[in-house]
Formats: sequence, structure tokens, C-alpha cells
Amino acid sequence: MRRDNYSLKEDIRAYWSNRAETFDLAFGHRIPEGPEAEAWAQAIRDGIGESPRDVLELACGTGEVTNLLLALGHRVTALDFSEAMLARARAKHADKSERVRFHLADAEATYLPDAGFDAIICRHLVWTLTDPMAAFREWHRLLKPGGALLFFDGDWARPKPTGRIAQRLISLIDRVAGQDVHYDGAMSESHGAIMAALPFGKGLRAEDVTPLLEEAGFGQIQLSSHAPIAKAQRRTADLRNKLRTLVYRRFILKAVKPGSSS
Repeated sequence: MRRDNYSLKEDIRAYWSNRAETFDLAFGHRIPEGPEAEAWAQAIRDGIGESPRDVLELACGTGEVTNLLLALGHRVTALDFSEAMLARARAKHADKSERVRFHLADAEATYLPDAGFDAIICRHLVWTLTDPMAAFREWHRLLKPGGALLFFDGDWARPKPTGRIAQRLISLIDRVAGQDVHYDGAMSESHGAIMAALPFGKGLRAEDVTPLLEEAGFGQIQLSSHAPIAKAQRRTADLRNKLRTLVYRRFILKAVKPGSSS
């Protein structure tokens, strides 16, 4: 039986708060300068354009995507549900306070004013939503007419067929070289318990999200490949982490709030 949202949200907050100190040490969280940062930046440019915009970043974590948004010239409001994560993000960007504001808030109920942002961006948030429909309606409310929602996510519950081979090879490396103490994948006990209780706990695919976004009022929904980012990650990763980029089906999705931007 699914837990009530309050207790589930508190489990989510505790889990990511506990990981905050070492979060950037886990593969796939920190975005290093070079090919990977440029691949992420290009995906953002493709999604929201190149001119400076007022951007709301949801689930900003330790501020890695924040860094990209600031480097691209955007004005950023960054939210996270974990004070521990926000503390690390604030420390990273202490010298950029004129262009970024950090807030402790729930992405599903931000209490921010209507129509305040040109774009909303999030990475690896949608699969954790306890009430996806409420979240999408909230995000629609926050966008200006013509504003874009851009999110990066994946199906973390169902490995790709080739991904199962990669998983077996990763397990072999773990046995030979030892466990990666900073990596907390979908099979860890606490991560798995949270996933099992979530609406997208059995997997998240673009076709699962599209009708919900349409019901929330979004249009012009476009699916893009995450492959250029994964390819860039493999350029600097060790073998174990190269294999990790092959396990799950990841994607980029854009949706637009109807209307004309001013």
C-alpha cells in the first residue's frame, strides 16, 4: 500500500539530505568542465534558447545545473527540498548572488507567484514526484505564456536489454575492484524503498508523462535524445562508469505553455 505523501516526502528529503555531502562524488551528478558540460549546455540552449531568461530550476541539488545556467547568462531561481543540498549549492555560488537566488521549497507546491518564469528546468526530479499531476499544474502556473518546461530524466526501474549486460559487467568490476562507495544506484535498499512507493516507481517513460502534461495545459511536447550527453560522459569516465551510461533509457523532454511570450 502506498504511503501517504507527507511521510514519503520526508523519506525523500532525508535520503537526499544524507547524500548531500558526497553527492558530487557519485558518477552522473557532478558535471565536469569539458565535453560533458558542453553537451549539457547545448541541450539547454536547444530547449530554451540562447538569450538570457528568467529560469526556475527545480531540485537544484548541489548546484551543478545551476552552474551551467549561470554560465549561459540566465537569471536563476533555484529550489530544493533539502537544506543540506541547498547549503552546498549556496557555497558553490556565493560569488554570484546577483544572478541566482536559492530557496528551500517543495517542487510540487512552490508558493511562488504566477507566470514569473520564462523557463523551468529540472534534472532527475520527475521520477521522484509524489503527485505528478499536481506538480505539472504547478509548473504550468509558474511559467509565462510561451514559457518552456525542460526536464532530463529516465526510466530508472527497467534497464534496457543491453543495459542488463552492462549491469552484469559492473557487478563483475565491483567484485574484482571493490564497490564504488559513492554510487547509490536503483538497487540500493533506501533508494529502492522510495522508488517502490512512487507513482513512477515502476519506470518513467516519455509516453507516461505526455498525457499528464497535456492535461495540465502544456503543448508542443518534444522528446529529445540524451545520447549526446551520455557520449560526452563516456569520453572521460572509467570503464565502470562508461558502462553505467548504458544501463537505463534516459531522455530529454520539452513542453510549452501556450501563448505568446512578451
